[in-house]
Amino acid sequence: MKKGIHPEYRPVVFRDPAAGFAFLTRSTAVTDRTVEWEDGNTYPVVDVDVSSASHPFYTGKSRLMDTTGAVEKFNKRYGKK
Repeated sequence: MKKGIHPEYRPVVFRDPAAGFAFLTRSTAVTDRTVEWEDGNTYPVVDVDVSSASHPFYTGKSRLMDTTGAVEKFNKRYGKK
């Protein structure tokens, strides 16, 4: 590996403020903000919009939003006869 061309790989906290969920991992993400973690150390923090704690696929709370009637149109055309 060449020296001096790779970004710093360090511990970073990823936080989903909407779900109140955060996890510590290693990343090359760059941020100016920091947060104090459960172990008492301060780490850089990256706020994300969606995580496994808030994504409908992982929470099982997915909903079908069909405002154009496409599902009914499909079922009418290709549904069982």
